[in-house]
Amino acid sequence: PDRATNTFTQMGGEGVNWVGKSRFCGNPHIFQNLGEGTYFHSGYMAVRQAVAAGTNITYKILFNDAVAMTGGQPVDGVITVPAIANQVRSEGVQRIAVVSDEPEKYTDKGAFPSGISFHHRDEMDSLQREQRDVPGVSVLIYDQACAAEKRRRRKRGTYPDPAKRMFINEAVCEGCGDCSVQSNCLSIYPVDTTLGRKRKIDQSSCNKDYSCVKGFCPSFVTVEGGELRKPAVAAVRRDFEERISALPVPRLPELDEVFDLLVAGVGGTGVVTVGALITMAAHLEGKGASVLDFTGFAQKGGAVISHIRVGQSPVELNQVRIADGRADAVIACDVVVGTDPRAVKVLAKDRTRVLVNHSEVPSGQFVQNRNADIRMDERLRAIGSAVGSQNLEVVEANALMERLMGHTVYANVFMLGHAWQQGLVPVSETALLRAIELNGVNIEENQRAFHWGRLSASEADYVLDAAKLPQAAVAEQSLLELIEHRAELLVAYQNRAYADSYRKFVSRVQDAEEALGGEELPLTRAVATYLYKLMAYKDEYEVARLYSDPAFQRKLSATFTGDYTLSFHLAPPIFNRGEDAQGRPLKTKFGPWMLPVFKLLSRGKFLRGTAFDPFGRFAERREERELIEDYKAMVEELLVGLTEQNRQIAVECASLPDQVRGYGPVKVESIAEYRQRRTGLLHRFHNPASVVQIQDVA
Repeated sequence: PDRATNTFTQMGGEGVNWVGKSRFCGNPHIFQNLGEGTYFHSGYMAVRQAVAAGTNITYKILFNDAVAMTGGQPVDGVITVPAIANQVRSEGVQRIAVVSDEPEKYTDKGAFPSGISFHHRDEMDSLQREQRDVPGVSVLIYDQACAAEKRRRRKRGTYPDPAKRMFINEAVCEGCGDCSVQSNCLSIYPVDTTLGRKRKIDQSSCNKDYSCVKGFCPSFVTVEGGELRKPAVAAVRRDFEERISALPVPRLPELDEVFDLLVAGVGGTGVVTVGALITMAAHLEGKGASVLDFTGFAQKGGAVISHIRVGQSPVELNQVRIADGRADAVIACDVVVGTDPRAVKVLAKDRTRVLVNHSEVPSGQFVQNRNADIRMDERLRAIGSAVGSQNLEVVEANALMERLMGHTVYANVFMLGHAWQQGLVPVSETALLRAIELNGVNIEENQRAFHWGRLSASEADYVLDAAKLPQAAVAEQSLLELIEHRAELLVAYQNRAYADSYRKFVSRVQDAEEALGGEELPLTRAVATYLYKLMAYKDEYEVARLYSDPAFQRKLSATFTGDYTLSFHLAPPIFNRGEDAQGRPLKTKFGPWMLPVFKLLSRGKFLRGTAFDPFGRFAERREERELIEDYKAMVEELLVGLTEQNRQIAVECASLPDQVRGYGPVKVESIAEYRQRRTGLLHRFHNPASVVQIQDVA
């Protein structure tokens, strides 16, 4: 995301278009991506052409040990990093660099051509800048196994699985999103708390790449040893089998004409498997069936849309794609992909029946935007409007499968069972269960998930009662509850006097807003929320207190079991080890001995802000204290000119500290953004006529 990457060409033509184009544009150099499978197939001829033409280009050859573009197949033939390096040298490439996440593995340098350099992946930026200035053709070989493929192989037991995982201390996390920026990883999930949106690591999908720890944040903890604790699974009731046997057999489509079913979801969750099960079941019954999967170039985490067509015989299938407005049913395993334009265009009013999984799976948008909101309600309304509300059904498949079977991986087969019980899948139960057998993966579990889906469609109350889904973790607090909750947190943060000063200031805002009339007090709520945020800035004492809090150990114990060791990744200013490639202070790994140090340090909070505070003189701490007074002064300014007409702008001003997140350089950047937006919003507050004029022009 957010990269200036464009154009694609035929396999083996990578970079050849630049040979001609480079003579007629101002850009003197480009980087050309090339997988090792494509290189081995025909891409090396493009390198040869670029060398012959004397073109300024750097080929970035990704040696990831799999044909990731089409699903992780092995590369045809025998190919190695030294072989690639020697071949491009023989073609005339002089500047060759090898990059890896573990460069220390290259012990036999004699296998490589002379003059080659080896680098850790952390040096990528500086290395690319250097290669950009190399005349002619240069090559960068990036040697790292595909992360998604490593995860698959670990599940099969064919790849080493290090007993090492990352864990985020939710209380310390600021929700700044820098971990996502550094890792670009979709296994970092949003988690909404009473103190705002934080981050957590989805351990079931984590590729163990560990690059997220480079996020400039002390909330990351390395857990070495031990095992993931299996989630608490609701006990299967004794009458489960009896309930299944007693379910009515749904009326399936007659197939007087071809039945069109679209399945939409996220790559890596089994969307393609659902299509394969349905078409195999149709084949077993002697029917005609086709499936067309749109998986894109990277299956895991991307949109996957399967067009499934079933008829009485293969002769009736004159095309494999579902025509616009012709879908009889849609199984939306993910609501975001289910509202993709490619899925929406097959919907038809009063024809298409839609089943939607009501779950939020982080998308690429979340990686780019820490506040990304998939707008679930708006998406569901859009589907309901397209097909008719009576043709839309929503089910909590992920949550139910996590409670009933211990893993969300069964959610899509659960959706299949739910859809079949509603008569949306034109094959028999016997054929589907046989198809699950033939698939050969977790047969018993997938068949049980299918049955849970059937029960959910006919006896929803029974399934919900069996799952005992926990209530929503975050319920909106009343204004009074919000103020009291934050005040008590400030007592723990500093002392009661500190909390009383918070209450007193918020009370003044409340009195002023109540004078305007109305029961809703949005300005008071904003000030209560964000004054607390600024007053409870996470300095060394607070981070230590949050790690000493028993709640941290409870959350660790709820996630891991066995004998494990903790490590903490910190960048204390008093132990400055220099800067990383981004010019930020280097983080240091500290062992479990830090836990008693945290406990001791947390007791020093009474020194906070005093002349004896050893951390108080750092620029970051001074600025954090200044922000509190600056914010109070801004709110006082708002109260002086507050009217019903400008109250909404005042709320926006009072909510600005939501932008102030993170630690160190990340926080410095956010403060600069805060101050810039503050100036603009205050101008709007004092000059409401300018806003009206802009709206009129628009």
